[in-house]
Amino acid sequence: MRRALKKRAEMLQKARDFFFKRDILEVDCPALSDFGSTDAYIDLMEVTGSASSIKGYLHSSPEYRMKELLANGSGDIYQLSHVFRDGEFGPKHRPEFMMAEWYRTGYTFDEMITETVDFIRLFLGDLSFHTLTYEEAFKTFAGFDPFENRYDDDRLNEILGIEVEPNLGKDELTVLTHYPATQSALAKVKPPCSLRFEVYYQGVELANGYNELTDLNEHLLRFTKANEKRESLGKQKISPDPSFLNALEKGLPDCCGVAVGFDRLFMLQQNASDIGAILASSDKKHHKV
Repeated sequence: MRRALKKRAEMLQKARDFFFKRDILEVDCPALSDFGSTDAYIDLMEVTGSASSIKGYLHSSPEYRMKELLANGSGDIYQLSHVFRDGEFGPKHRPEFMMAEWYRTGYTFDEMITETVDFIRLFLGDLSFHTLTYEEAFKTFAGFDPFENRYDDDRLNEILGIEVEPNLGKDELTVLTHYPATQSALAKVKPPCSLRFEVYYQGVELANGYNELTDLNEHLLRFTKANEKRESLGKQKISPDPSFLNALEKGLPDCCGVAVGFDRLFMLQQNASDIGAILASSDKKHHKV
């Protein structure tokens, strides 16, 4: 037990040293918010105070609060944060997990990919990497062009998980880039693609990065579409966070951002097949160190 705890502490220190050397400031945004992400594919954990009328959500990412800091002139920032997503349990998932998330102002898409790979190498060693577009990946491993077929995003995500992802990052890191514009989330779009990337190793998704969307009106449109999708899936609509909208109105600087799964990296480093093996608790379904 102590050996595992010590190794985890060492990796947390290495992560902080990585950012310190690059003059990226550590921030500590609140985990509880009055408003949650509208992302249709993320189930939020709702919190209600038993002795008060306080009601809110545990964050699924510190993204909104960090972007508020960026809009207020913080410059480059990062956070090592526990995040919460309801219903996620499996060999690579837990409802609570640690994520490293950071934002670089004035960075290009390619520069963000390179820096993300460098962070991952802290855990996995000096692996080489190659980039593969979403279109190339589907043509190679699923046998069709995702931009020319009539599959919706739900079906494409299913095919991605079953036929494509298991083939990514077998001997080196694979950076999957240029997702369809309909899967842009909060990334900028250069039709027909979004400026979004994910990093894989041994079929495991490790990172999700964007050239960040800065336009307020486009954010509002995407929030509306996300809530329409939530309704179609039988989920509760989530009102857009007014503090985040105010930050966008003030002006989010041109930036790239990425979120990296700290626990998944640690799991791969320790050669564990289940993320629960590297979490120290009496109930690994719900608690972790």
